[in-house]
Amino acid sequence: MKKIVFAFLFFPTSVFCQTNSGHFSAPFTEDKPESVGMSSERLKRIDVFLQKSIDLKEIPGAVAVVCRNGKIVYQKAFGSADNVSNRAMKTDDVFRIASMSKAITSTAVMMLWEEGLFNLDDPISKYIPEFKNPTVLDSLTMSDTTYTTKPAGKEITIRHLITHTSGIGYGKIDGDARFRAMYKKAGIVDLFTTDPVKIGDNIRKLAKLPLHSAPGEKFTYSEGLDVLGYFIEIVSGMPFDEYLKKHIFEPLGMNDTYFYLPTEKSSRLVKVQTKTNNNWTTFTDDFYDTEYPIKGAKTFFSGGAGLSSTAKDYAIFLQMYLNNGELNGKRLLSRKTIESMMINQVGDYLGGTKSDQNYGLAFGLVTEKGQSEGGLGDAGTFTWGGYFNTNYFADPKENIIGVIMKQTQKIDDNNNSGIFRALVLQAIDN
Repeated sequence: MKKIVFAFLFFPTSVFCQTNSGHFSAPFTEDKPESVGMSSERLKRIDVFLQKSIDLKEIPGAVAVVCRNGKIVYQKAFGSADNVSNRAMKTDDVFRIASMSKAITSTAVMMLWEEGLFNLDDPISKYIPEFKNPTVLDSLTMSDTTYTTKPAGKEITIRHLITHTSGIGYGKIDGDARFRAMYKKAGIVDLFTTDPVKIGDNIRKLAKLPLHSAPGEKFTYSEGLDVLGYFIEIVSGMPFDEYLKKHIFEPLGMNDTYFYLPTEKSSRLVKVQTKTNNNWTTFTDDFYDTEYPIKGAKTFFSGGAGLSSTAKDYAIFLQMYLNNGELNGKRLLSRKTIESMMINQVGDYLGGTKSDQNYGLAFGLVTEKGQSEGGLGDAGTFTWGGYFNTNYFADPKENIIGVIMKQTQKIDDNNNSGIFRALVLQAIDN
């Protein structure tokens, strides 16, 4: 009963998460590349590269979008969306974006933070009591997955969860076999599911498990953003999917972004493919159903991996960031909040200045070393990708966005996304 009252007390504040802005950006529309300092001739190199990748069977198909100064200057589809029907890929096809969901969930957290509802360094146990007094894994016997623990000595904070420094693991895709075994035994949902599971149930089970390391002491890619999806429900008083729809997707005009696709849009979902005997086949796995966005119970909203979207919709989301938090006359975040989000939050855990990328409060961030390597964008470029080979970057200095969507697993795509980024940047012509 206390949890219901607690959620209700927060509910009235949720109407203020996005506000009208005194600044109204230009409409996010298509235009000629030359109008924004891009070369049409050079952008055609993307055509050649992606078609070659398809001909060589490195990828079955892709959708690519390039934007500059708030204008879409390149939007094309290549190859096949479905190995069964051999349907041609279309620019409005829908992709499972997996970990590209994380930046959207982080954005929702920061919108609620701007309302003064919590501090980023609050312990998450203040809102989800099951996380109180966390422990660290000490030893585990693989034969029966029994384990011992020791006190973590610190509480997990909201900032830790955003920045993957909470110590929480990632089950099936965790780099440590002990955590894979432990999460499986506990029945933790790692990414997405067609089963009738709710995020609150999953997160409360997760909270009982030991951590990789004490909070704040190490970068461990984790389910922290799933925890924050549940946290958003508690703080906003709204189901997570409804919160994102009302406060991010509808204001920005992201009309094709969902946890679960409406029936009338399900035919646009791209098939996850892999290669068998050098032919494209439907990918299946033993721990999830790749039809999860259109089949099953449709009750689990994974903040770290559950969304599906189009290349254009995700470009719209990134453009809001390049506009310092505003799009379509709606302000989701302030310029000052975004400035803080784009500062390295993980210290030297990813290599610091010696690495080509650090991590902020929503995105991976290209460092000066990354800029010096070429093809990654300027220092401060923000970027990430997804489990099914979707990828994006946005360079604030050049006001340029590149999004490439594929839908593959367990293949070697020959750094396809990295080459795409370099080809976008080489098309700048001013």
